[in-house]
Amino acid sequence: MNILETIWKGGVIVYPADTLWGLGGDATQEQVAQKIIRIKGRPPEKGMVVLVSDYAMLEKYVGPVPPQAMDLLEKTPEPLTIVYPSARGLAPGVLGPDGSAALRVVRRGFAHDLIKAARRPLISTSANFSGRPAPRRFDEIDPALLAMTDYVVTLHRQKMAGRPSKIVKLNDDGSVQIIRP
Repeated sequence: MNILETIWKGGVIVYPADTLWGLGGDATQEQVAQKIIRIKGRPPEKGMVVLVSDYAMLEKYVGPVPPQAMDLLEKTPEPLTIVYPSARGLAPGVLGPDGSAALRVVRRGFAHDLIKAARRPLISTSANFSGRPAPRRFDEIDPALLAMTDYVVTLHRQKMAGRPSKIVKLNDDGSVQIIRP
C-alpha cells in the first residue's frame, strides 16, 4: 500500500513534517487520532496539531480566519501553529478539551505536497513516545515506535533537523496568547 492509500484507509504514518519528524494521518478520522494516542502513550485529553496545505483548507475546518490570525500567518516566516477557539470536521481526538484546534498552514516541502495530494488535513505530532525527547532526525526515532505504524517515509532521512513550531492561541476576545515561543 502506498502512502496515500495508507492515509485514506486510516493508517498512521511517520513522515517529515515542516518542523520535525512526525506521526500523522487523516485528521478527520477518529480511529487515526486514537491509534496515535495509543502509540505515543499520551493523555487522550491533550489535543494534537493539524497541518493544512493552504488558507482555503484552513477555512474549511475553522471557518473564516480572524484578521489577527491572518496577520500572524502573513508576517511570520517560520512555521506557526495557531490554536483556534473551535473547529469543525476534525476528529474529536485532535481537539483540546475545550473544543479548540491547533492548526498550521504548511507552505512548502514534503508535508505540503503530501497534504495537497491526499486532500486531507494531517495530524502532526512528534514521532516519539510521550515524555521522551522529540526526534530532530529520523535516526533518533525509537524503532519500537516505527514498528507500531503503518507506513514510514523513506525520503529526507538524512537532512531533516528541525525544531517545533511556535504556538499561539487566539482568545475569544481577539487577543493573542503565546503558548510556545
